[in-house]
Amino acid sequence: MSTAATTPATTAWKRNTGLFIGGQTISLFGSMVVQYAVMWYVTLQTGSAIAVALYAVCAFLPQGVVSIFGGVFADRVNRKALIVAADTSTALATLGLAVLMMNGVTDLWVILLACAVRSVGAGFQQPTVQAVIPQLVPQEHLLRVNGLFQTIQSGLALLGPAVAGAVFGAFGIVPVFFIDVVTALIGVGVLLAVTVPTLQAVSDRTTGFREDLVEGARFIWRHGFIRWLMVLFAVIIVLTGSPSFVTPLLIAQEWGRDVWLLTLLELAFSIGMLLGGVAVSTVLAKRSRIRMIVLSSFGFGVFSLGLGLVPALWAFYALMFAFGAMVPLFSAPFMTLIQEAVPPEKQGRVFSYVTIVMALAFPLGMVAFGPIAEGAGVRALLVGTGVLAIAVTGIAILLPSGRSAMRAAAAGATPARTAERVEEEADAG
Repeated sequence: MSTAATTPATTAWKRNTGLFIGGQTISLFGSMVVQYAVMWYVTLQTGSAIAVALYAVCAFLPQGVVSIFGGVFADRVNRKALIVAADTSTALATLGLAVLMMNGVTDLWVILLACAVRSVGAGFQQPTVQAVIPQLVPQEHLLRVNGLFQTIQSGLALLGPAVAGAVFGAFGIVPVFFIDVVTALIGVGVLLAVTVPTLQAVSDRTTGFREDLVEGARFIWRHGFIRWLMVLFAVIIVLTGSPSFVTPLLIAQEWGRDVWLLTLLELAFSIGMLLGGVAVSTVLAKRSRIRMIVLSSFGFGVFSLGLGLVPALWAFYALMFAFGAMVPLFSAPFMTLIQEAVPPEKQGRVFSYVTIVMALAFPLGMVAFGPIAEGAGVRALLVGTGVLAIAVTGIAILLPSGRSAMRAAAAGATPARTAERVEEEADAG
């Protein structure tokens, strides 16, 4: 599969990749700290699953709506400039919220509105970041780099709640917002030093915005393998990602409302993510992407079921650790397969749909699961979604595309063969 930009020399791609990941890491750290602090603030202030569901809707729904446009923009403009603009706007929204709360404006709707504005920025940023990585990294190093990036994110997820808990617990929520503003500005500064070439397809583009949007959806629909991955991705996020937002509520209901209890919950999850990311970027780097995705999908269901059943706090934390370990085993090979199988000039549009699935699954799931958690209880919700996740994963590998993917995994198909298979499906269609 041809690329639209020349792969840089070894030292150049490593420098660019290091700067890019470094800048995004700094920016992501601030965003994570704010995400944890605001979620805990809403949980502790309201004690309501409905309020937590509203937070999830505001934090992710705008991102999902905007992502459909963000990915198209990523294929039409310089991607570095788009990330800079998105990061800057998010920082300004956070700064505005900090100023309002310093002046006594603490209404829930104000906080949710700021979360929605931040979500809009993420809708442009996330699909663009994923589309930039294969521009900078040679294909043979993609899974390793994605695993490394996942490991770094897991490390931040370990550090993020610790910092959020320490600052929020000691000084309140407003100082947390200033951390995000500073890290966003640093991230933008680092990104300015990265060389991200404008794709040739961008400068030669003659199609309109609507045509590009439709083309991205058509590409996904025509390729059975990509479509299978996207559907499995969506279902797993809905069934296991959305309920995870109410686990802090279960901690508060059954074991206390201390911030450190919520911090330990996130630390257990993040340590699991960190170790899973290390495994993907090292010992699992040469293993089948498909098998990792299927294994982690079953793992999500099993551990979600366990979270709904265990009575002891230490066991709950242990299962959150195991749940977190499954995240990089799913996300890193998933992202890598998409990057390997989709032509560079279409990746922004395809990753916009990935971001849409990820962003919309959380709020739409919470709209359904919030009332269930309020009425039947968080434990019943976790048990039900865990059972469904196991069943859906089993069904997925029995579908024609699933069987084909598993046969390719058993035959040891190479990443290049994955991309070739997608092209063959397109030609056959």
